[in-house]
Amino acid sequence: MSPVDLFTTASALPDAWSSHLLARVGTAGVKVLRMDGRPLPPETHGAPEVLLVLDGRLELLVAGTAVSVAPGGMYRVPAGTPHAVRPGSHGTLVIVEAPEE
Repeated sequence: MSPVDLFTTASALPDAWSSHLLARVGTAGVKVLRMDGRPLPPETHGAPEVLLVLDGRLELLVAGTAVSVAPGGMYRVPAGTPHAVRPGSHGTLVIVEAPEE
């Protein structure tokens, strides 16, 4: 596999919050997306996911608690935990997720 420029890949996506699968590591998928400040409704997954903020900021509401992830930060959302994106989230995000159980 050749090196991937995450910023270029994210900026070339047609829509914000539309992720692009970059690779698989075992059964986990590694995705990149562009955040544009809009909130997203709550969701819950059957497997944990890891959120890595490359630039900008990710604002979450996780099980009713506000969480802010700065550039270079990582947050792990446990399986079955409701989480939503709060307004103001912007920049480039990498998501590592396993298939739902």
